[in-house]
Amino acid sequence: MSTLGRHASGRKKLRDLLLQQDNRRCADCNAPDPKWASANIGVFICLKCCGVHRSLGAQVSKVLSVALDDWSEDEIDAMVEVGGNASANSIYEAYIPEGHTKPGPDASHEQRTKYIRSKYELQEFLKPALRIVSGKNSKQNSLDSSLKSTSGSKNTEDLVEFIGKLKVKVIKGTNLAVRDMMTSDPYVVLNLGQQTVQTTVVGSNLNPVWNEEFMLFVPQDYGPLKLQVYDHDTFSADDIMGEANIDLQPMITSAMAFGDAGMFSDMQIGKWLKSHDNALTDDSPVNIVDGKVKQEMQLKLQNVESGELDLEIEWIPPLEL
Repeated sequence: MSTLGRHASGRKKLRDLLLQQDNRRCADCNAPDPKWASANIGVFICLKCCGVHRSLGAQVSKVLSVALDDWSEDEIDAMVEVGGNASANSIYEAYIPEGHTKPGPDASHEQRTKYIRSKYELQEFLKPALRIVSGKNSKQNSLDSSLKSTSGSKNTEDLVEFIGKLKVKVIKGTNLAVRDMMTSDPYVVLNLGQQTVQTTVVGSNLNPVWNEEFMLFVPQDYGPLKLQVYDHDTFSADDIMGEANIDLQPMITSAMAFGDAGMFSDMQIGKWLKSHDNALTDDSPVNIVDGKVKQEMQLKLQNVESGELDLEIEWIPPLEL
């Protein structure tokens, strides 16, 4: 592809990302129609919040105009990889303590500055175990930092080191269990270590399609990725609709053995084998596809009368400091 063609393709990816529902409002104040972005954090922001981001310095937030600035392919790919405002905020706004309120579109410059500094520079809204630090600067806030985390305690036993990230795409469910009169309102909850993410609720549908992506950090002592499906109820506790555990070892071991996946042609590098001890409906190969390590799988939900779930996971190694 020519340089011009790659530029046009990159611009289209950025434009398509901006058009997603969660990216149509500023990540920091919810003002409509943001025209700016923090390329290294992965969020779209409005003009007023853009000014605060610039004051933090490019080492914390590299601000670019969506329409006017030249974007590198790496910067666009990084935005797409994060997924935009909802994915980034699921990390940076996971825990907002008392005394902090998210500013609105009409907030003052002082209110924005306090909130944005607390969110990105001081990392006060991350879950304590997910506070990202760098070996050189404890206030490094890029999602692609060294992936070392501390709970805030000085006790070294509380330190958690992350070896990479996992992009999980929840694709669809098939023949899910009935939990209401004739149907269910399903949603999926994923848990890895101390991190929990959740899909949207699909109303009255036993064959829901989500196609939603989530980013999770992988701790050094990782266990299975745990998955649960629930039926949303308005006036009572949500009913369980099945569960499954995903063994990450075949993917992570294969990915680390091959190193830089971008150096290899498309190929199979590993496999998670179906057995009576797991939820797979068939063997799940680990493949290098377009320079990325990916794994597709179909899971038969456990402890329930029916239901299958289709997922795709992608391994994202930590960047070099």
